[in-house]
Amino acid sequence: MLDLFPQGFEEVEMDGGLELAAYTTAGGEERLWQVFGPGRVTEVEPDWAERWKQFHRPIRIGALWIGPPWEEPDADAIPVVIDPGRAFGTGSHPTTQICLEHLLELEPGSLLDLGCGSGVLSIAAARLGFAPVVALDFDEAAVEATHDNAAANGVDITVAQADVLTDDLPETALAVANIALDLCERAGSRVTSRQLVTSGYLESERPALPAWRHAGRRVRGGWAADRFERD
Repeated sequence: MLDLFPQGFEEVEMDGGLELAAYTTAGGEERLWQVFGPGRVTEVEPDWAERWKQFHRPIRIGALWIGPPWEEPDADAIPVVIDPGRAFGTGSHPTTQICLEHLLELEPGSLLDLGCGSGVLSIAAARLGFAPVVALDFDEAAVEATHDNAAANGVDITVAQADVLTDDLPETALAVANIALDLCERAGSRVTSRQLVTSGYLESERPALPAWRHAGRRVRGGWAADRFERD
């Protein structure tokens, strides 16, 4: 299947087996049949290219409204409009939400976003009054998405491609890292901020950060976000 459809295919659990589904043209269907024999063909709906939008719904975290550009923000909210692209982060994941809850409790100041993804945390922070905001990511697509989303929201943040494990990191009052547990630990040992918010791991896991004092934790849906202060 990977040779036939290197762009990807879908695996669907079935009773007693696994269904492999590829979205393709008549030519792809012919290649599939040549390799596997006759299969089942279902015509997709004409609006298939737009139906993915139904999975991106707005959320409300305190005063923040986070949603896609085709939804209307709440009139009483601080809007953060995120266009889902190739970078991770639309605001719907529990780790993003509990990171935002931490931000809402903190005094605005300078902020460093380690692994910014689509830029949702950086943009929300800027909308809450944090400044200056620096957003870093190793992925070029994430840098592009953050830059575009920041422009669409009219916020001024610095976005750069960087490896947060090896490159020099700016000094800020707060650093945020919504990444994997081991990356939180390795990046957290390098930042010089006075406070640090980490997430991207399960509730049963806890970052090992000896130079930091644990100051708070939020959990949602089996995920956790921790706040640390300089020991």
